[in-house]
Amino acid sequence: MDQFFAVTAPGLETITAQELHVLFDSPDPGGSSPQILPAVPGGVPFKSDLAGLYRANLHLRTASRILARLGNFFRAITFSELQARAARLPWERFLSPGQPVALRVTCHHSKLYHSDAVLRSVAAGLADRLGKPSPILKVDEDPAQPPQLVVVRIANDICTISLDSSGELLHRRGYRLAVARAPLRETLAAAVLLASGWDCHSPLLDPFCGSGTLPIEAALLALGIPPGINRRFAFMDWPGYEYGEFKRLLPVLSGSAQVPILLASDRDAGAVRMAMENAARAGVGEWIDFKCQAISSITPPTCPGWVVTNPPYGLRVSAGKDLRDLYARFGDVLREKCPRWDVSVLCSDPVLLGQLHLHLDSSLSFTNGGLRVRLARGKVEDPPSPEA
Repeated sequence: MDQFFAVTAPGLETITAQELHVLFDSPDPGGSSPQILPAVPGGVPFKSDLAGLYRANLHLRTASRILARLGNFFRAITFSELQARAARLPWERFLSPGQPVALRVTCHHSKLYHSDAVLRSVAAGLADRLGKPSPILKVDEDPAQPPQLVVVRIANDICTISLDSSGELLHRRGYRLAVARAPLRETLAAAVLLASGWDCHSPLLDPFCGSGTLPIEAALLALGIPPGINRRFAFMDWPGYEYGEFKRLLPVLSGSAQVPILLASDRDAGAVRMAMENAARAGVGEWIDFKCQAISSITPPTCPGWVVTNPPYGLRVSAGKDLRDLYARFGDVLREKCPRWDVSVLCSDPVLLGQLHLHLDSSLSFTNGGLRVRLARGKVEDPPSPEA
């Protein structure tokens, strides 16, 4: 089995690890039994065959990219040693002679600290192995035909060389062409839904839907549609890529799937219009009830469900504005209209979360666009009885 690494945004490692366990616990008669290793800062290592790599790219909702380890943890303290070790690696499994590549190099606490010189040494080792030099391009130099990304990391004189199997970052599902202010990445939206504990059967409400990422990801999750079903991956250009094997992994989607009530609203008419367009591109527009309305106008069903939402917070879209009244009103609406509902609110400001006046656990934190945010989770209490 080969070694792979599922890269995540900070804070998502344990959620991605849970995804991998669920994914590989499901039977795959044509594949081997992958091994999932403990999560580390930045991602989750695992061992699998190429079919497992295909499955991970196709199905993982919270990973940013999947790296294939080519040279894992070898020591190099001179550039000639680095070139020689790079020349021994099996580049031919992933690249054709002369194929353009992009190299991303990081060096920490090592004798080889000059990233450009490290790049040249690895490129020379690659040319020695394949018998022909590969043009070195920038990652975004040819958007129509992006080069194969090679990731080189040297830390404490130990080198790891990996190849990106994903291509474009995995949050780019292909449906979100229109975005409102401060859009939520699809991978983080999926992580919020998974961390909320939503059961994919109960009603789900997002009263601050923006361009619709949370309800769209909820619909994809409930329908069992893989997030990567409509995109290409870098591994499709590898010499050993097996189209038949990948096609075997694609699910047969049923038109009669049962989808829970999905309610999404926003007071911004332009954002709601963008959300509806995005949902249509994702193929889930018919399953989501979008409305342009204020939070005070929401009409949730009587049966309890989940409120999962990403309201505005000061540093995100409303710098200089006081949002405490909005959060206080939101808390009042939840107690009035959503008693006994589960609630998950993504926010960066503990003061704003306090204005909800709900008992919430905000210990889970992520990074959203470089900003540390917390997912506050809990249950809406029953309203007090008139006699109280």
